[in-house]
Amino acid sequence: MANLISDAYETGDFTKLIYEFAPVGLVVTENRVIRDCNPTFAHMFRYDPSELRDRSFAPLYPTQEEFVNIRDRGDKDLRKNNSYWDERVMMRKTGELFWCRVRGHSFTREDPIRRAVWSFADLSDTRPYYPLTRREREVFSLIGEGKTSKEIAISLGISHRTVEVHRSRLLKKFRASNTAGLFQSLVSIGGERVASSGGH
Repeated sequence: MANLISDAYETGDFTKLIYEFAPVGLVVTENRVIRDCNPTFAHMFRYDPSELRDRSFAPLYPTQEEFVNIRDRGDKDLRKNNSYWDERVMMRKTGELFWCRVRGHSFTREDPIRRAVWSFADLSDTRPYYPLTRREREVFSLIGEGKTSKEIAISLGISHRTVEVHRSRLLKKFRASNTAGLFQSLVSIGGERVASSGGH
């Protein structure tokens, strides 16, 4: 390690040093397959880097549906802006779920998922994971974006009544008496832009 650091400072080439010691997980992907990742990313998910190389991202998501849904959301933003970010629930090798901030940039804007680079920041210290169903996470996320029940229903393709049922469950889980209290719960655990389904 000392040689890597001294070599970087002597040559002025910090690329490898940045990749190896970045405080966030870094991943290079091709069609949602991990081509390479830095040690921080592997450690975050409790894997050895060699276990992740050339593997699909799918096992890092709580469900297959979330893996698919986030692709659709990310693809749309990447085509438009060539960059993407969200906060989502991911899954460690141990099965533990945790909040993660994800940012991405595509090298192939016309087919943005084909080749991209991503950063992952573990939010566990500032945003504890509360056991919510996938749909509760989606509703919670959209509440955090300031959407009304009607807007949430349209966005998720469910009835207004179903949204109200999920909202009621969230109020109980977060011991909030109204939507303002629920929103405060979101803010208090670091809520900003939260992915309704969790990647790329």
